[in-house]
Amino acid sequence: MLKKTIEVSLICFTIIIILTAQNCSEDSSVDEPPVADPNTTIIDLGSNQQIIRGFGGVNMPGWISDMTAAQLNTAFGTGTGRIGLSILRIRVPYDSSKFELEVPAAKLAHSLGAVIIASPWTPPPWMKSNNSIIGGTLNVNTYSYYAAHLKSFADYMSAEGVPLYALSLQNEPDVNVNYESCRWSASQFIKFLIENASSIGSNIIVPEISDFNHNISDAILNDVAASSNVFMIGGHIYGGGIESYPLAVSKGKQVWMTEHLDLDTTWNGALSTAIEINDCMNAGMQAYLWWYIRRFYGPINDDGQVTKRGYVISQYARFVRPGSVMVKSSTNPQDYVYVTSYKYGPETVIVAVNDNFGPVNHTFILQNGSVSNFSQYITSYYKNCSADSGVQVVNNSFSVTLDSLSVTTFISD
Repeated sequence: MLKKTIEVSLICFTIIIILTAQNCSEDSSVDEPPVADPNTTIIDLGSNQQIIRGFGGVNMPGWISDMTAAQLNTAFGTGTGRIGLSILRIRVPYDSSKFELEVPAAKLAHSLGAVIIASPWTPPPWMKSNNSIIGGTLNVNTYSYYAAHLKSFADYMSAEGVPLYALSLQNEPDVNVNYESCRWSASQFIKFLIENASSIGSNIIVPEISDFNHNISDAILNDVAASSNVFMIGGHIYGGGIESYPLAVSKGKQVWMTEHLDLDTTWNGALSTAIEINDCMNAGMQAYLWWYIRRFYGPINDDGQVTKRGYVISQYARFVRPGSVMVKSSTNPQDYVYVTSYKYGPETVIVAVNDNFGPVNHTFILQNGSVSNFSQYITSYYKNCSADSGVQVVNNSFSVTLDSLSVTTFISD
């Protein structure tokens, strides 16, 4: 009898286990969504994100020699072998007799379709706490004079046929350096913005912090009167800062990355710039600006030739033109593959970075839109924004092999 009881108990226990396993299996199939293919990027052409204002860099004739006409055409032209930059950042000299230095390059870049923004590295020294171009702060009793200085520069450039798109109040107000500089606190920015910014007559950029932290800009944006005089939140990414900025977006401000550099001139260093641009765009930034356009580590070397970094930047700048709208896509669909996607009028543009030490197969699926064919351009260790074979789209999908350690831009035909 005891043996029979044990057998019945074992049978019942087994039935319970089986039923429990079946119930768990049914629940799993209902609650868990299907896993997307990691080798696939899904692009939603109906999901508009930020408007892209462009890509650019700095020309500083007060610090190094001015760019030549040929170099400017290489930087801002959009044809084969050109980079396609569309933003030029210039310096506001502290000495008004030096304003003229900024005109020639800015005028030619503007004629090539670029917008011009300007940043001061220091106010005139007599306006500062230490009477020096290095360090110190702006004296409260000279705020109006500083506003007049900035206005005079903007007016001068406009009279020379080079209107400024936007004007910064200070480059990197958070750093201690041994060159032109000036410290600003959040409260100083707020006071200046409320009392003096409107008299400048330009779109205002703040705060151009070195690492794009939001401490100062949060304080500015949360002050209604100060925020009303701000057009753009600009920042640099030395040491970090590539992240979304919902507060700035909620206040209707443009968000630009206005300066960065990397001294690594190897191919891996150049490719890291592509990943950095990818990350800035995915963080909701609307522009990406390099430091010196012409420098051995920049887009153009000191001999005026496009560098590998320049060709990498051109993969974005030539094809993701100002006014393009970023759309949602799988941003990191597989290991070491990074994707951003855009619409530019009727065109669809996709930029894919393959940071793998080998080619990878990848599929792109388009939703809420239709494309028949794509042209493709590739920069790799062996290629320089080179046109490759076209790609046919079938049922809103296409598959390609991305070259090893490369950037590929697809442009709809």
